[in-house]
Amino acid sequence: MKGPLFYSKILLFGEYGIIKDSKGLSIPYNFFKGALKMDENPSQEAQNSNNSLKAFAKHLASLQGDGLVHFDLASLNKDVDQGMYFDSSIPQGYGIGSSGALVAAIYDKYADGKITVLENLTREKLLKLKTIFGQMESFFHGKSSGLDPLNSYLSLPILINSKDNIESTSLPTQNKKGKGAVFLLDSGMTGETAPMVQIFMEQMKQEGFRNMLKDKFIKHTDACVDHFLNGDVKGLFGHVKQLSHVVLDHFKPMIPKQFHELWKRGIETNDYYLKLCGSGGGGYILGFTEDIDRAKQSLQGHKLEVVYNF
Repeated sequence: MKGPLFYSKILLFGEYGIIKDSKGLSIPYNFFKGALKMDENPSQEAQNSNNSLKAFAKHLASLQGDGLVHFDLASLNKDVDQGMYFDSSIPQGYGIGSSGALVAAIYDKYADGKITVLENLTREKLLKLKTIFGQMESFFHGKSSGLDPLNSYLSLPILINSKDNIESTSLPTQNKKGKGAVFLLDSGMTGETAPMVQIFMEQMKQEGFRNMLKDKFIKHTDACVDHFLNGDVKGLFGHVKQLSHVVLDHFKPMIPKQFHELWKRGIETNDYYLKLCGSGGGGYILGFTEDIDRAKQSLQGHKLEVVYNF
């Protein structure tokens, strides 16, 4: 048995800001994917995944009472008892939605009366899906917006206008020959979402930090989303540079120490600009450059994956 594939995602803009109603833009990333599977001779990794699914099934049983979503738990438990696991190439702790893809796969297979991608996806349906996915994914993170699984499930770019206003969107056509690029930079270490969100919530208790978030971080994030979707590359890079600066100044704990200098160098040379990918603390770092060859030269010795070309 092998189920349909669910892809990883990249939150291009909106990390932390969407907690406080900034805009956000999330896109599917087909390079990594996962599917529910059963094997005759499961590997140790498959057995670990199966154990995790057993615990997850208990969490889903606890959601049954609120009327929001109903699962065919008998089928799920039967399949889990027979060794079902999530076969995934999505690296965990890298900020690209490994748990989101799993949540999407489970909902797709076991939710009764599920909302499907083929129907008219009204704002109400999208918000309902996001709420369901948030409750499902809270098992992994303690608190979840539900956006990662939503992206994985729909395999469409998602535009977040505010907490209660989300829509599927389309991206400007890529220029495969273009020098401009969005890329992933591998930090070589995993990050944990919960502790990073904890740090953010502590900082939010300070008035100065809250003002900075509103006046700088959210302002530049919203502008980046608008410029990106409108294909305004010049406007985009102006705000990405500012955003990179704000993150370096105010989100230092979320940037692995050995990348502080590299981050600063990008802003000073304009060869590239770095920003958080997900909650930070490790995993991938997102990069933006107007000249990918120059960025590669500047970041020699680091692994870069191009995600989008301008």
